[in-house]
Amino acid sequence: MASHGTTEYSTAEGNDYPAHEATYENFVTLVLVGIIHVVSICLGLTIGGVRGNWWAGGGIIFFATLAAMWSLMTGSKLPSYVIFVLGLIGLAVA
Repeated sequence: MASHGTTEYSTAEGNDYPAHEATYENFVTLVLVGIIHVVSICLGLTIGGVRGNWWAGGGIIFFATLAAMWSLMTGSKLPSYVIFVLGLIGLAVA
């Protein structure tokens, strides 16, 4: 049976909450940027396939990839937001 006393860590000297919070923040950024990137690719494919404007659709996909890489390297979510909004505007205009 399991003991119901306090848990003792044999090798840990303490919990490193700042590292845990940093890891969580990186995970949230990765998931958010990934979702925005996939949606931006879908917008580019929609502009290219449905509207027939492959130059604009391909540009959205290319710049969405650049924005996702930039967002993941710097930790800023702004480039992903910008390309997402530009993709929505491109879909409305095309």
